[in-house]
Amino acid sequence: MTDKGNDIFARNRLADATSPYLLQHKDNPVHWQPWEDAVFEEARRRNVPVLLSVGYAACHWCHVMAHESFEDDEVAALMNAHFVCIKLDREERPDLDEIYMSALAMMGEQGGWPLTICLDANGAPFWGGTYFPKNPQYGRPGFMQILAEINRIWTETPDKITANTKALTQSLKAKAAADARGDMPSDLPMRAARVLAEHIDMEKGGLAGAPKFPQPFLYLFLWQQAQLGGNGAIGDAVLVTARKICQGGIYDHLGGGFARYSVDADWLVPHFEKMLYDNALLITWLCALYRDTQDPLFAARIDETIAWLARDMVTDEGAFAASLDADTEGEEGKFYVWDKAQIEAALKDDKSTDAAAFCAAYDISTAGNFEGKNIPNLLANGDAPRADLRATRETLLTQRADRTAPGRDDKILADWNGLMIAALVEAARLFQRPDWLAMAETAYHAARAALTDKSGRLCHAARNGKQLAVSLSADYAFMGQAAAALYAATTAPLYLQHAVNDATYLHGRFHDDERGGYFANLADEATLLVNNKPVQDNAQPSANAAALDLFATLATLAGDTAWRDKAEQGFAELAGHLAQNYPAMTSLLSTRLSLDHPLSIIVITDKNADKDDTEDAAHALAHAALAHPIFCRQVIIITPDSADIDTRHPAYGKHMLGDKATAYICPGQSCLAPTTEADAVTAALDALLHRRQTQASD
Repeated sequence: MTDKGNDIFARNRLADATSPYLLQHKDNPVHWQPWEDAVFEEARRRNVPVLLSVGYAACHWCHVMAHESFEDDEVAALMNAHFVCIKLDREERPDLDEIYMSALAMMGEQGGWPLTICLDANGAPFWGGTYFPKNPQYGRPGFMQILAEINRIWTETPDKITANTKALTQSLKAKAAADARGDMPSDLPMRAARVLAEHIDMEKGGLAGAPKFPQPFLYLFLWQQAQLGGNGAIGDAVLVTARKICQGGIYDHLGGGFARYSVDADWLVPHFEKMLYDNALLITWLCALYRDTQDPLFAARIDETIAWLARDMVTDEGAFAASLDADTEGEEGKFYVWDKAQIEAALKDDKSTDAAAFCAAYDISTAGNFEGKNIPNLLANGDAPRADLRATRETLLTQRADRTAPGRDDKILADWNGLMIAALVEAARLFQRPDWLAMAETAYHAARAALTDKSGRLCHAARNGKQLAVSLSADYAFMGQAAAALYAATTAPLYLQHAVNDATYLHGRFHDDERGGYFANLADEATLLVNNKPVQDNAQPSANAAALDLFATLATLAGDTAWRDKAEQGFAELAGHLAQNYPAMTSLLSTRLSLDHPLSIIVITDKNADKDDTEDAAHALAHAALAHPIFCRQVIIITPDSADIDTRHPAYGKHMLGDKATAYICPGQSCLAPTTEADAVTAALDALLHRRQTQASD
């Protein structure tokens, strides 16, 4: 470095980051830089490439590469001499991660984290990979060799770099600009469900092979299609998968909560990190399954996972943290695994516990089931939740709490909080748990306050009072869904206003007016290499599917057909790719079901009357609707002639029958005959479901 004005780039600049993941790297000898225009200007000034490293706080192999390479003075010297180095948290910038992960796929490489990719000074990629050891091992080249070779090619044959960046940039831009408009064959959802179900392992659950990811949104789509088509084979495939996930080691049988995925084909050995979004999606899926099956295993997992959420994932503000780490003291899964002798010692003085019964039930042996240790699981012992061993589990959980806990990434993410809040509302209403609804409301207000900037814009991430000045379409879609769910549960006008505001901003600022669909970033964002339109599901439902689902929900809640028109338009703008890409677009297919089967159940009661029996009757009617397995329904309790329902809704102006709480079941823009009996609500929904099935078979 010779220019004094550029000395800022000759040091590690992550100390001011908001992300816990970036802060983990603030003391590295690598001169890490944040993602900003000035960093690329520095690369241009020095005529060196940018080395972009992308990871996240809970990622095991990110930690391994950090310890082996980024904390190593020899590696750091090579990086600092020949590159400008950017460290990025993929959870803070999923938009950037998607761009460069797509580029990696175009290079023919398998994706994953840490993502290691080289860019020119315009942000265009030319080479990439994932984890690399410092020196050659595991059949992978050494990171130092790679750095030296990239520097040689950059210096000696720059034309190769230029050719690569040009080809990859053209491909990325062509993918982002692809016209997805078209029509979806009416039978595609059911055909897609049958094909996908054929790939499910009916013995072990999940898609055949390893690793296995829960993918709750995929199985929710299959469950909906099984219900609609009366297809027992598809339903059985979903249930096998759900029960194995709930029995396997991917679930924390002591503390609750699910890990991100299983590294094996049996759901036994997890990649031990716990992510907020996975658990939100799993709660939602298990609620849908419980409605149909009344399986106590699903109820237990929902209850225990929410208990984990309340215990371990609530931030100081009252919102939800992003994740728990896979590693403890440098060892993956150390916090969660047990020696048999440890369990026996922990339980020996507690008369209310039973070490032998626990070990027999939860696959605990002297030899172990994971690298000489034991991951508690119920895979070999049926699908019972083992309520008889509750005291034993609680004692072991107390003992485990004395261990060094995994690190927690306590940043607040708008999209992930939205997913969890909506899931909590769903569970609270199904299981009649006002404490869960209160937790959802608290988290919603805390997240809104933390993530809303002075202009009123919703930011993607925040931590300790600092906001990341980035807004994504997924943030507005999922937080809008959370607001809509809270409105349905409470009829508080503020929540409906927030949901409408989010949907309005989303459509106005993220829509591609030329080709249709919704961009990941603001439509007028000009600083990115490409502005993608997230249509394919990834770890969570795509932002476009979530946006259309929000519009469909608002149309049902408010009776505003303008939102339905936007949803229909949006679907037509994206449907052209469904026939080829449906395995990665099941959330969009689920949105089609929401549009085809709108359903609201309005319960009218005099909330202000001094009649406990009237209020109880209203909740009984609502719960009959909430507990029914029929999908795509919104349930609201309102007062007669109140402002709780929009004038455009088909139930507007309806009244109680006499002085009794009254339910109006409204498929689409019309309502069935009112009823005051919960059994009649169930019977009417049974008939409506049968009608749907009959229409689907025609």
